[in-house]
Amino acid sequence: MLVYGKNVLKELDQKKIKKIYISTKEIIPYLKENNLKYTIVPKASLDKMVKGNHQGIVIDTYDYEYYQLEDIDSDFVLVLDHLEDPHNFGAIIRTCECAGIKNIIIPKDRSVLVNDTVVHVSAGATQYVKVIMTSNIVNALNYLKDKGYFVYVASMEGLDYRKVDYSDKKVLVIGNEGKGISKIVKDNSDVIIKIPMMGKINSLNASVSAAILIYGMVK
Repeated sequence: MLVYGKNVLKELDQKKIKKIYISTKEIIPYLKENNLKYTIVPKASLDKMVKGNHQGIVIDTYDYEYYQLEDIDSDFVLVLDHLEDPHNFGAIIRTCECAGIKNIIIPKDRSVLVNDTVVHVSAGATQYVKVIMTSNIVNALNYLKDKGYFVYVASMEGLDYRKVDYSDKKVLVIGNEGKGISKIVKDNSDVIIKIPMMGKINSLNASVSAAILIYGMVK
């Protein structure tokens, strides 16, 4: 997997780096200080390797290794119900890391995966948050319920999130950008919550909604 950018380079686990390509010399002192080998190439070569703003740095890394449900190690778990936009996913991972949430569950099919855009937008936060892949979200939710978690899903017909008394062990489910929460996931939730809309537009970007609810639920 090719990832890029200065922040990503500095947050990556160096053991996962295969090669580093640079077109800027200003990063060389950092590379030498950390004993990282690099190859200097023309900027045009980096432009062909990735589509985003690489800042003169492209890193060839091993693909992301997903975790299992058994690896969950915190009392607040985020579940993404078939999110599709890598920019939303990257921003959500970054928010989770900042809020101290260590575990995110995504479905195996019809969902955005951890790719170069996700890593870049997360500013390297994928290094500190465990992304868990499951073949069935409902089964994952039931697994967590058996472990004492309460499941809260974000949907427009729910309760004002500011007026809910949250469990110590909790799961927040954020839905697809267009379709929202799937019915089967909603049917298997404990509480439905919403962010009150006060303007004429009745919905927020998925990553913005996630950030508001995460910080509203964090104790």
